[in-house]
Amino acid sequence: MRKSFVIAVATGAMLALTGIAPAQAHDSRTGGRGTAELSVLHGVPGAVVDVYVNGALTLDNFTPGTLAGPLKLAAGTYSVAITGADALDASAPIIGPVDLTLKRGKSYTAVAHLSESGTPTATLFKNDQSAVKSGQGRLTVRHVAAAPAVDVLANGAVAIAGLTNGNQAKLKLPVGTYSAAVALAGTTAPVIGPADVTVAKRTNTIVYAWGSAAGGSLNIAVQTVALKPCVKR
Repeated sequence: MRKSFVIAVATGAMLALTGIAPAQAHDSRTGGRGTAELSVLHGVPGAVVDVYVNGALTLDNFTPGTLAGPLKLAAGTYSVAITGADALDASAPIIGPVDLTLKRGKSYTAVAHLSESGTPTATLFKNDQSAVKSGQGRLTVRHVAAAPAVDVLANGAVAIAGLTNGNQAKLKLPVGTYSAAVALAGTTAPVIGPADVTVAKRTNTIVYAWGSAAGGSLNIAVQTVALKPCVKR
């Protein structure tokens, strides 16, 4: 089993999005103005893909475990299709097309991943940027692997129980470094990890369990998103 716990950040690969307008150009909730932040994680093992946004090739030869972004985009709805590498167009997608609605001032991560049964799919997560108390950070765990429900262990104890594919769980924790592992629900034998995960001040540390249990490709990806400052009264 691979145990690579750091993913590449391919910000440059997202630059093609800067010229793409939302498919729904006017959002009544934003007056057509304002921006959102979008990152994209490729969590389908063994598949190099192309990503099309509103019919335009946006990410070329996107490799598994890669995180692209974040990029500021106009608020609105975008149509995203994921194809095999070097597809001529988006007419025969592996995943999608799916509509991703981005709201002004929000942070999102779109994940191409496997369902519990191993079917390619996509999930849009909103990244929680709400403030936490002084000396705390937020830990978010997202299950995007072809695997049954899992428990997340922090320093050897169950911190999150019964997390299922396509879902997430969030914790507010004191700033520090935690030994994290993922085990099948109701067990303590790690199927991923243990690995050190740092929870930083005013940061949402997002850990993704991705890959395939049956295929022996379970892995972890980590993303960080800044939180809003705590307002003192």
